[in-house]
Amino acid sequence: MAAASTRSLSIIGAPTSAGAYGPGPGRTPGVFREHGLVTALRDSGLDVVDRGDGRTAPYQPDDDNPTARNAETVIAVATELADSVADALDDDHDVLVLGGDCTVELGTVAGSLLDGASVGLAYVDLDTDLNTPATGDGVLGWMGVAHLLDVPGALDGLAGLGRRRPLLDPAAIRVFAAENVTPPERAVVERVGLRIEPLAAVVDEPAAVLARTRSWAASYDRLLVHVDIDVLDYTKFPIAEEVRDTPGLELSQLTRLVRDLCGLDNWRALTVTQIDPDHAPDQAASFRQLIGMVVEALSR
Repeated sequence: MAAASTRSLSIIGAPTSAGAYGPGPGRTPGVFREHGLVTALRDSGLDVVDRGDGRTAPYQPDDDNPTARNAETVIAVATELADSVADALDDDHDVLVLGGDCTVELGTVAGSLLDGASVGLAYVDLDTDLNTPATGDGVLGWMGVAHLLDVPGALDGLAGLGRRRPLLDPAAIRVFAAENVTPPERAVVERVGLRIEPLAAVVDEPAAVLARTRSWAASYDRLLVHVDIDVLDYTKFPIAEEVRDTPGLELSQLTRLVRDLCGLDNWRALTVTQIDPDHAPDQAASFRQLIGMVVEALSR
């Protein structure tokens, strides 16, 4: 584990559902704060700077653009978030981004690259998010990694968001716990050689996964961690936007993984996405547990 960080932690909210299936994820930053996230982080000994929220971007059906819904809004949100993340890193802060849908990771990555640093991304998600407007269902939250890699069919405005295109090379991304990989996504994985640590490895071989990840991550100036909360087993912890009756991580397993990733020496940003507060049977209890996970991961 890394030595204790002397950097401050900046919290940035991205209250957007523009790339989601419904309105829930956009409420998440406010609900985290309502249930005491900032206080809990400060009580753990962290120097926390809450930079507030970016623009609010509610869910819209957008039937006029069925293959890439709300693309202009998604691009605008990610662009603004990139500037906020870059400002926090310029202040030598670590960063916690509270999403929102998965498209906010494009802003986190773009902002982390603005000063020329090299970036590795640990992407924790039951999906690989490698769809494009040609292969997906129109919801851009299911297409984030495809746009980070600028795969054929990616939207110019998203794939060209930052100072370089593609934003990241395939070697700079590792996906953790992915199980739901569509045939078009599998073809991209095989073509570009994207590394996936499958769900079974994350559950059964956490020490080996961490050792492989540490070796890979060490070559980058900054390690970013993305968590789509749908990686949790919905039948045991119903909080994700998407309702599924499929295997996933238990909260303790996700906590261990995120703690291990954020404990690496060059970790700099954690982005948490795809939470729907309305799906929690007991919102306060569920968010207390999620806050506990975030505090354990970041109190290093």
